Amino acid sequence: MKKQVVLGLAIMIGTFSFAQKKELKLAEKAIKTSNYADAKAAITGAEALLSAMDEKTKAKFYYLKGQALYANGSGTDDEITNALSSFKMLSEIESNSGRLTYTPKVNEMKLEMSNSFIKKASDAYEQKDYGLSTKNFENAYRMSTIDTLYLFNSATVAVLGKDYDTALRLYAELEEIKYTGISTEFMATEIETGEEQKFPNQMMRDISVKSGTHDKSKNVQTKSKIAEIAKNTALIYVELGQSEKAIAAIESAKKTSPNDLNLILSEANVYYKMGDTQKYKELIKTALDIDPNNVDLIFNLGVFAAEEKDYESAKSYYDQAISIDSKFTKGYMNMAALILDQEPAIIEEMNNLGTSSADNDKYDELKEKRQQLYKDAVPYLAQVMDNEPDNLSAAKTLMNIYSALDDMENYKAMKAKVDALQGEN
Repeated sequence: MKKQVVLGLAIMIGTFSFAQKKELKLAEKAIKTSNYADAKAAITGAEALLSAMDEKTKAKFYYLKGQALYANGSGTDDEITNALSSFKMLSEIESNSGRLTYTPKVNEMKLEMSNSFIKKASDAYEQKDYGLSTKNFENAYRMSTIDTLYLFNSATVAVLGKDYDTALRLYAELEEIKYTGISTEFMATEIETGEEQKFPNQMMRDISVKSGTHDKSKNVQTKSKIAEIAKNTALIYVELGQSEKAIAAIESAKKTSPNDLNLILSEANVYYKMGDTQKYKELIKTALDIDPNNVDLIFNLGVFAAEEKDYESAKSYYDQAISIDSKFTKGYMNMAALILDQEPAIIEEMNNLGTSSADNDKYDELKEKRQQLYKDAVPYLAQVMDNEPDNLSAAKTLMNIYSALDDMENYKAMKAKVDALQGEN
């Protein structure tokens, strides 16, 4: 009886082994002829026998399954995700066994697959298909986890596509692997054109310098992405109405870089998004302690002062910005707008006057005040035109002011300028 049982088990094991090999051979043959439908069908049949496979056969199974699902790049998103999981399983099995039969073959495929994912991601991004772009950037990272930039790109594009769940998942993974985004760029100047160029690695840069086509080589360290990750994570939570998590994301990042200017600005933007303008202004002023000549920060404080009808403070901030940078067009434009914003109140007061002698005198006084506003705005708008001769908005405003001031010579000149600019558009 005992011998019969052993014989029965032997027959059963042999049957399983034969079935495994048959299905895997069918899958292998179908893959070679690019018949991925049949390959997937054979893999499905073999998967039912997976528990009975030895390690060598399992490795082959996952190798063929990955190929069948990837389908030379034509698999669905879910199939490609499963293909990458299969290749990962293969790598783990062969790494544990110490027998690398299929891993080298997968490694050969990886470069082609990674390039395919990157191209699909870039093309989808150009077409504003952010969902597809996100998926393919993530696939590129899964293909080679050394290339952490692709994981960062995937998270960033997910934010653009408002896929907040995916973005938060990817940002959490970036935090887990302690991604900073800091890298070294290898630069050199092309002698013929005088243009500075970036090389993919130091070796290629050094070869170009030695060959005499480039000179002035240097290494440049890129900025940290920690602040951007914290900002985007926090803004997602703000969007989801989870303010406490938003602040927690910023506070977590600040533990790593408490005096990071970009992180302080990110925190300011979060509070602005939350509607806490007072905290926003406090943080902007903190940022100015670190970078006192940052005209954009000074300008932002001017904008807030203007919104709060604090004319003198707004004027002071705008004056400060343009004194630091004489080409800061936004400062000149907003200064002119600040001046002209006083006009509606004057017009309203003029319209509410009666016809008495005193009212007539007041009317003339207000009219003169209005004219002075125009005169005060002219130098700032003229400076805008000096900085940006094609600024249509400034040109139109100047044209209207000259008309109101009855300065026909300048009015005609500016009208010709406006006509020319509109003709170009």
